[in-house]
Amino acid sequence: MACFTVPLAEALAVTAVKHFTCRKTLKDAAAFKEKVSVLQKMLFGGSFLLAAEHVYHGEVVFYPPFLTAMENSEATAEMLHEMATVGAGMAVLTTAVWALGLGISALVKRIGLRKQTGAV
Repeated sequence: MACFTVPLAEALAVTAVKHFTCRKTLKDAAAFKEKVSVLQKMLFGGSFLLAAEHVYHGEVVFYPPFLTAMENSEATAEMLHEMATVGAGMAVLTTAVWALGLGISALVKRIGLRKQTGAV
């Protein structure tokens, strides 16, 4: 129902961190900004697709209260439970996949550097 709001909130938090961190002078500010931008795109993209799917199924509407689950208390409780379980799970999994990608990228880079220097 509203599970897409959790990754969206994380995407907004990542955007704020990127904005304020990259304003300061960092050694690797460009590299950091590029890596965080990938996470931003993953979170915003996933949230957008989920929101579109929820609009298609009539769970999100363009008039107040916007989320149909907020019309009664039972549905609101179910929505909050879904946000806490499914939404948080999606946000954590997306971040974990991003971190795994960074780790694999660093490993491949390290192996490539070792092969170039001849130290295997």
